[in-house]
Amino acid sequence: MAAWSSSDGGVEDTALCAHFLSSLPVDGAAVSVFGGAVPETVVCATDNLAARLDELQFDLGEGPRWVAARTRLPVLEPRVREGAHPLWPVFSTALMDTVVEALYVFPLTLGALDVGIVELYSRTPGVLDRTDRARALVLANKTAWNLLDRLLCVQESPAVGDAGLASTASPLSRREIHQATGMVLVQMNITATDALLVLRAHAFSHGKTVRTIAGDVVARRLHFSPVND
Repeated sequence: MAAWSSSDGGVEDTALCAHFLSSLPVDGAAVSVFGGAVPETVVCATDNLAARLDELQFDLGEGPRWVAARTRLPVLEPRVREGAHPLWPVFSTALMDTVVEALYVFPLTLGALDVGIVELYSRTPGVLDRTDRARALVLANKTAWNLLDRLLCVQESPAVGDAGLASTASPLSRREIHQATGMVLVQMNITATDALLVLRAHAFSHGKTVRTIAGDVVARRLHFSPVND
Protein backbone atom coordinates (compact mmCIF):
# COMPACT_ATOMS: atom_id res chain seq x y z
CA MET A 1 0.00 0.00 0.00
CA ALA A 2 1.32 3.41 -0.91
CA ALA A 3 2.11 5.78 1.93
CA TRP A 4 -0.09 8.80 2.49
CA SER A 5 2.45 11.33 1.24
CA SER A 6 2.65 15.09 1.66
CA SER A 7 1.27 15.51 -1.85
CA ASP A 8 -1.90 13.81 -0.63
CA GLY A 9 -2.17 16.20 2.30
CA GLY A 10 -0.12 14.13 4.74
CA VAL A 11 3.39 14.61 6.10
CA GLU A 12 6.86 13.52 5.12
CA ASP A 13 7.40 11.14 8.08
CA THR A 14 5.64 8.20 6.41
CA ALA A 15 8.67 5.96 7.03
CA LEU A 16 7.68 5.80 10.71
CA CYS A 17 4.41 4.15 9.73
CA ALA A 18 5.71 2.21 6.73
CA HIS A 19 7.92 0.04 8.95
CA PHE A 20 4.83 -1.43 10.58
CA LEU A 21 3.23 -2.26 7.24
CA SER A 22 6.33 -3.96 5.89
CA SER A 23 6.88 -6.02 9.04
CA LEU A 24 3.38 -6.95 10.21
CA PRO A 25 0.20 -8.43 8.66
CA VAL A 26 -1.68 -5.11 8.71
CA ASP A 27 -3.11 -2.81 6.05
CA GLY A 28 -2.73 0.61 7.65
CA ALA A 29 -0.95 2.47 10.42
CA ALA A 30 -0.98 5.85 12.16
CA VAL A 31 1.45 7.23 14.72
CA SER A 32 0.55 10.01 17.17
CA VAL A 33 2.64 11.86 19.72
CA PHE A 34 1.20 12.77 23.12
CA GLY A 35 2.41 15.54 25.41
CA GLY A 36 5.97 16.79 25.60
CA ALA A 37 6.95 20.02 23.88
CA VAL A 38 4.10 19.88 21.36
CA PRO A 39 0.33 19.33 21.46
CA GLU A 40 -1.13 15.89 20.70
CA THR A 41 -0.45 15.47 16.99
CA VAL A 42 -0.66 12.79 14.30
CA VAL A 43 2.87 12.33 12.99
CA CYS A 44 2.05 10.05 10.08
CA ALA A 45 -0.66 7.89 8.53
CA THR A 46 -0.23 5.38 5.73
CA ASP A 47 -3.60 6.10 4.16
CA ASN A 48 -6.81 8.09 4.53
CA LEU A 49 -8.55 5.38 6.55
CA ALA A 50 -5.72 5.17 9.08
CA ALA A 51 -5.83 8.95 9.49
CA ARG A 52 -9.62 8.91 9.76
CA LEU A 53 -9.61 6.23 12.47
CA ASP A 54 -7.25 8.34 14.55
CA GLU A 55 -9.21 11.55 13.98
CA LEU A 56 -12.52 9.86 14.78
CA GLN A 57 -11.21 8.66 18.13
CA PHE A 58 -9.81 12.11 18.85
CA ASP A 59 -13.15 13.71 18.00
CA LEU A 60 -15.16 11.26 20.13
CA GLY A 61 -12.74 11.15 23.03
CA GLU A 62 -13.07 7.37 23.09
CA GLY A 63 -11.58 4.35 21.37
CA PRO A 64 -8.74 1.86 21.78
CA ARG A 65 -6.10 4.58 21.37
CA TRP A 66 -7.30 6.21 24.59
CA VAL A 67 -7.45 2.87 26.42
CA ALA A 68 -3.88 2.05 25.36
CA ALA A 69 -2.69 5.51 26.39
CA ARG A 70 -4.37 5.25 29.79
CA THR A 71 -3.36 1.68 30.64
CA ARG A 72 0.02 1.79 28.86
CA LEU A 73 -0.80 -1.65 27.49
CA PRO A 74 -1.51 -2.90 23.95
CA VAL A 75 -5.15 -3.13 22.90
CA LEU A 76 -5.58 -6.04 20.49
CA GLU A 77 -8.92 -6.51 18.76
CA PRO A 78 -8.52 -9.36 16.22
CA ARG A 79 -12.26 -9.34 15.45
CA VAL A 80 -13.25 -5.80 16.29
CA ARG A 81 -16.65 -6.01 14.57
CA GLU A 82 -17.76 -8.79 16.89
CA GLY A 83 -18.94 -8.39 20.47
CA ALA A 84 -19.62 -5.32 22.58
CA HIS A 85 -17.08 -2.62 23.38
CA PRO A 86 -18.44 -0.87 26.49
CA LEU A 87 -15.40 1.40 26.80
CA TRP A 88 -15.90 2.86 23.31
CA PRO A 89 -19.46 2.16 22.11
CA VAL A 90 -19.80 5.13 19.73
CA PHE A 91 -16.48 4.47 18.01
CA SER A 92 -17.39 0.79 17.78
CA THR A 93 -20.59 1.70 15.97
CA ALA A 94 -18.72 4.04 13.62
CA LEU A 95 -16.36 1.20 12.69
CA MET A 96 -19.27 -0.64 11.10
CA ASP A 97 -19.17 1.91 8.26
CA THR A 98 -15.55 1.02 7.43
CA VAL A 99 -13.73 -2.03 6.06
CA VAL A 100 -11.79 -2.49 9.30
CA GLU A 101 -11.92 -6.02 10.71
CA ALA A 102 -9.08 -5.90 13.24
CA LEU A 103 -7.36 -3.20 15.30
CA TYR A 104 -4.05 -3.38 17.14
CA VAL A 105 -2.96 -0.40 19.23
CA PHE A 106 0.40 -0.13 20.97
CA PRO A 107 1.44 2.59 23.42
CA LEU A 108 4.78 4.25 22.72
CA THR A 109 6.51 4.42 26.10
CA LEU A 110 10.06 4.75 27.37
CA GLY A 111 10.21 3.79 31.03
CA ALA A 112 7.82 6.09 32.87
CA LEU A 113 7.60 8.45 29.89
CA ASP A 114 4.53 8.37 27.65
CA VAL A 115 5.53 9.37 24.12
CA GLY A 116 2.62 8.43 21.88
CA ILE A 117 0.50 5.75 20.23
CA VAL A 118 0.69 3.58 17.13
CA GLU A 119 -2.61 2.39 15.67
CA LEU A 120 -2.73 -0.51 13.20
CA TYR A 121 -5.71 -1.85 11.29
CA SER A 122 -6.40 -4.84 9.06
CA ARG A 123 -9.11 -5.51 6.50
CA THR A 124 -9.15 -9.16 7.53
CA PRO A 125 -9.75 -10.52 11.03
CA GLY A 126 -6.89 -12.31 12.72
CA VAL A 127 -4.82 -12.63 15.86
CA LEU A 128 -1.25 -11.36 15.90
CA ASP A 129 0.87 -14.40 16.76
CA ARG A 130 3.66 -14.31 19.32
CA THR A 131 6.29 -13.42 16.73
CA ASP A 132 4.22 -10.57 15.31
CA ARG A 133 3.47 -9.19 18.78
CA ALA A 134 7.15 -9.27 19.68
CA ARG A 135 8.05 -7.59 16.40
CA ALA A 136 5.38 -4.92 16.98
CA LEU A 137 6.78 -4.17 20.44
CA VAL A 138 10.29 -3.81 19.04
CA LEU A 139 9.04 -1.45 16.33
CA ALA A 140 7.02 0.51 18.90
CA ASN A 141 10.12 0.94 21.06
CA LYS A 142 12.20 2.16 18.12
CA THR A 143 9.41 4.54 17.12
CA ALA A 144 9.19 5.90 20.67
CA TRP A 145 12.90 6.71 20.65
CA ASN A 146 12.56 8.33 17.24
CA LEU A 147 9.68 10.51 18.41
CA LEU A 148 11.47 11.43 21.63
CA ASP A 149 14.46 12.59 19.59
CA ARG A 150 12.14 14.76 17.48
CA LEU A 151 10.42 16.15 20.57
CA LEU A 152 13.75 17.15 22.07
CA CYS A 153 14.71 18.86 18.82
CA VAL A 154 11.43 20.79 18.88
CA GLN A 155 12.00 21.75 22.51
CA GLU A 156 15.48 23.04 21.69
CA SER A 157 14.14 24.98 18.68
CA PRO A 158 10.98 26.81 19.85
CA ALA A 159 10.75 28.73 16.59
CA VAL A 160 10.10 25.45 14.83
CA GLY A 161 7.08 24.64 17.02
CA ASP A 162 5.42 21.39 16.06
CA ALA A 163 6.27 21.81 12.38
CA GLY A 164 8.99 19.20 12.75
CA LEU A 165 6.33 16.61 13.53
CA ALA A 166 3.41 17.70 11.40
CA SER A 167 3.22 20.89 9.38
CA THR A 168 0.69 23.36 10.73
CA ALA A 169 -0.72 23.56 7.21
CA SER A 170 -1.19 19.79 7.15
CA PRO A 171 -4.60 18.31 7.98
CA LEU A 172 -2.75 16.09 10.46
CA SER A 173 -1.76 19.07 12.64
CA ARG A 174 -4.09 19.83 15.56
CA ARG A 175 -2.65 23.24 16.44
CA GLU A 176 -5.94 24.91 15.46
CA ILE A 177 -7.86 22.60 17.80
CA HIS A 178 -5.62 23.57 20.71
CA GLN A 179 -5.97 27.25 19.78
CA ALA A 180 -9.76 26.91 19.67
CA THR A 181 -9.73 25.10 23.02
CA GLY A 182 -7.96 28.09 24.55
CA MET A 183 -10.50 30.48 23.06
CA VAL A 184 -13.47 28.47 24.34
CA LEU A 185 -11.76 28.25 27.73
CA VAL A 186 -11.78 32.05 27.94
CA GLN A 187 -15.25 32.48 26.42
CA MET A 188 -16.92 30.08 28.85
CA ASN A 189 -14.56 30.47 31.83
CA ILE A 190 -14.02 26.71 32.05
CA THR A 191 -11.05 24.35 32.17
CA ALA A 192 -9.13 23.26 29.08
CA THR A 193 -10.49 19.73 29.50
CA ASP A 194 -14.06 21.00 29.56
CA ALA A 195 -13.40 23.35 26.63
CA LEU A 196 -12.26 20.45 24.47
CA LEU A 197 -15.31 18.50 25.60
CA VAL A 198 -17.53 21.39 24.45
CA LEU A 199 -15.87 21.34 21.02
CA ARG A 200 -16.32 17.58 20.76
CA ALA A 201 -19.96 17.74 21.83
CA HIS A 202 -20.71 20.53 19.36
CA ALA A 203 -18.99 18.64 16.55
CA PHE A 204 -20.83 15.41 17.36
CA SER A 205 -24.23 17.10 17.57
CA HIS A 206 -23.72 18.87 14.22
CA GLY A 207 -22.21 15.90 12.38
CA LYS A 208 -18.87 17.66 11.85
CA THR A 209 -15.26 16.99 12.86
CA VAL A 210 -13.66 18.75 15.82
CA ARG A 211 -11.14 20.20 13.36
CA THR A 212 -13.94 21.89 11.39
CA ILE A 213 -15.54 23.33 14.53
CA ALA A 214 -12.15 24.52 15.76
CA GLY A 215 -11.61 26.31 12.46
CA ASP A 216 -14.92 28.12 12.89
CA VAL A 217 -13.97 29.17 16.43
CA VAL A 218 -10.53 30.45 15.41
CA ALA A 219 -12.06 32.31 12.45
CA ARG A 220 -14.62 33.76 14.90
CA ARG A 221 -17.55 32.34 12.96
CA LEU A 222 -18.56 30.44 16.09
CA HIS A 223 -18.63 31.77 19.63
CA PHE A 224 -19.43 29.95 22.86
CA SER A 225 -20.77 31.51 26.03
CA PRO A 226 -22.09 30.14 29.35
CA VAL A 227 -25.54 31.49 28.45
CA ASN A 228 -26.36 29.99 25.07
CA ASP A 229 -23.91 27.03 24.62
